Amino acid sequence: MTIKDMLGRSGVVSREDALALLDRQLVIPILPPEELSISDALGRVLAREIVSPSDLPEFDRSTMDGYAVRSGDTFGAAEPRPALLSVVGDIPMGVMPERSVGKGECMKIATGGALPQGADAVVMFEQTQPVDERTIEVVKAVAPEENVSKIGDDMHKGETVMQAGHAVRPQDMAALASMGITRIPVFRKPRVAIISTGSEIIPADSVPGPGQIRDSNSYNLEGLIALAGGAAVKKGILPDDYGRLKKALGEAVSDCQIVLFTGGSSVGTADFTARVINELGPPGVLVHGVSIKPGKPIIIGLVQERRSGTPVPVFGLPGHQAAVSICFEVFVRPVLLRFTGMVPDPALAGVAPSRIVRARLSRSVASSPGREDHVRVTLERRDDGLWARPVFGASGLISTLVKAVGTVVVPVNSIGIEAGEEVEVLLF
Repeated sequence: MTIKDMLGRSGVVSREDALALLDRQLVIPILPPEELSISDALGRVLAREIVSPSDLPEFDRSTMDGYAVRSGDTFGAAEPRPALLSVVGDIPMGVMPERSVGKGECMKIATGGALPQGADAVVMFEQTQPVDERTIEVVKAVAPEENVSKIGDDMHKGETVMQAGHAVRPQDMAALASMGITRIPVFRKPRVAIISTGSEIIPADSVPGPGQIRDSNSYNLEGLIALAGGAAVKKGILPDDYGRLKKALGEAVSDCQIVLFTGGSSVGTADFTARVINELGPPGVLVHGVSIKPGKPIIIGLVQERRSGTPVPVFGLPGHQAAVSICFEVFVRPVLLRFTGMVPDPALAGVAPSRIVRARLSRSVASSPGREDHVRVTLERRDDGLWARPVFGASGLISTLVKAVGTVVVPVNSIGIEAGEEVEVLLF
């Protein structure tokens, strides 16, 4: 029996099974790289490893304000028995010292200043006392290399600093700049097509007539795609017309890595999405219906790109705004992240993402066994801690998403969560 026999329109599967079915047949192509300025590279994924072209620092430098000294000249120094040193110079920032430090000598130095020849440590100002303009007392001994950053302490020439698949962070931009690397190769953003469907849908800047609805889902998806590292490609608004939907899907899979339909996934005479996906397969529709609320009527399928034969994931998202957001987070986002080329850090496997906070539920929520409920919530800070307050309302009410800051998941076999129980809130 084929997957589609098991998972036809009337079949409803669990979230885990739906993702597993897609994962077994999904092929993730390697997207071509492009070169960007590091100023434009925040959040982008490295297409190759970054190797340090030189030692960093490139010279021995001070990590404190103080005096560059020969550490041996300070051995045994203490408050009752200070070491006397002659101050033979002041090291300007940004230049190499012109003279070296001899026995019994020192030079004034600032944090980041270049260490002179002969010196191997820095005594902090607060560990010295002036005797006169040319002499100081050192009241605490320093060890060799104390308060000093040696050549290559930060990075060694030829050292791999960042691996391919790493998403660039602000601190990475600083590290690249410190190495003199101002342009880097990153994977191109995966293109995600958005096809809005429904004879009742009109552009957002139009005035709706009776029974018409402004398109809002494409803008929601545009933002969600951008946050996940993709590039949204809006294909426009199509009426419930089989021929036009088929043509639009065929064009979308030819230039995009993922295709999203909004609307057209619920049972009805105007539902052509599953039929179009099946006809442009194989394998076509893998899942039509998942035990999740909101978002139960989602369609997940694969359509082959005709020239390359690469299977392109296609998602038929429900028309209700809350369902669109939940289905994107649960089903689309994990796939999109894989297309970006990002390689998860294995050390963080099983670690809760930073977007999760723990709170207590302020009101009980009920659920039907056999489905996974995603309840929208807002957060309240009280004297006894953080509380999650459910934002009730139909999945078609966009205001519930605006008011909410995240969701709480009621497990598939639970009948609900009692007020006062601790829950995990997945922040938007």
